[in-house]
Amino acid sequence: MMTASLTFNRRAFLVLGAAAALPRPAFAAPGKQIAALFAGKVDDGGFMQAGYDGLKLAEARLGATIAFTQGIAPKPEDLTEALRALAKAKPDLVIAHGGQNNAAAKAVAAEFPDIRFAVTQGNVTGPNLASYEVLQEQSAFLAGMLAALTTKTGVVGHMSGIRVTPGLKGRAAYVHGVMHANPTVKVLTNFSGNQDDNPLSKKVAAAMIAEKADIIFTMLNAGRTGAVEACREGGAKQIGNVRDWTIVAPEIFVASAFADSGQALFNAAQDFVEERFAVGQVRQIGLETPEAVRLTMAGTVPANVKGRIETMAAEIAAGSFKVPAEWEGVEFANPA
Repeated sequence: MMTASLTFNRRAFLVLGAAAALPRPAFAAPGKQIAALFAGKVDDGGFMQAGYDGLKLAEARLGATIAFTQGIAPKPEDLTEALRALAKAKPDLVIAHGGQNNAAAKAVAAEFPDIRFAVTQGNVTGPNLASYEVLQEQSAFLAGMLAALTTKTGVVGHMSGIRVTPGLKGRAAYVHGVMHANPTVKVLTNFSGNQDDNPLSKKVAAAMIAEKADIIFTMLNAGRTGAVEACREGGAKQIGNVRDWTIVAPEIFVASAFADSGQALFNAAQDFVEERFAVGQVRQIGLETPEAVRLTMAGTVPANVKGRIETMAAEIAAGSFKVPAEWEGVEFANPA
């Protein structure tokens, strides 16, 4: 069960915990009413926080009344219950942040045909449902190229947590980026089962480093800290994602596959407010919008490598190169 109780006015927001009977938020103010669901913590320094920033931007720029639920376990039944609780308050728009909400959003949107629903990083549609997707696989492909072009050991890593479609596409793109730049480089890839578990992520990263991985691409949320600790202790470098990690920990991060999922959330809100909401569509945002998707690189990256990355980025943005989004191969098991 999920519990929480909190009221809010136009400038406040509703925060619901992960273990309580969800109350209905009470919208009582003018302006569009937008409610969002985050299957994680909005201060995780990663994907969920990016989405929350997009929601706050909608409040600031669009004058929307906002409410949100955070900390919901990424289980279909819990996500469905949380979305249903938000919809019962009768907001104008409900946004589910993350592709793990695909099934829940599809089901709940059908129950509330008069409310608009959106899934960020999703691929579901319906008469009142749209998906808005930031193409993180495009920056992940560039990250793979960078890893292959700068590794000294010939072994690189990839780490993520739960197996959602955007994460799988990002992993596939990274591996193909490595292969495109240097097919002799070995890739160790792991989905640990948890985006936020620091002891687990540290253990996985340390095991990869023990297998000679000197650059690891981390698609994690709050669990990134454990991987950073392992890289620091093991002398490895890291490529981040979502935000620009090269300015957060420049001694560890050589690059970051920037993909601002908050832009997808804000775009959904903006389209709704401006009456062009993409009902029945999947709207995509890629490298042609560099404020949303790009590879940021540290100053230590050689100029010739940067040049190759920038050339490929231009080709992808122009549509002359399509990033592969599927991969099947042997995975790196969680260490005991």
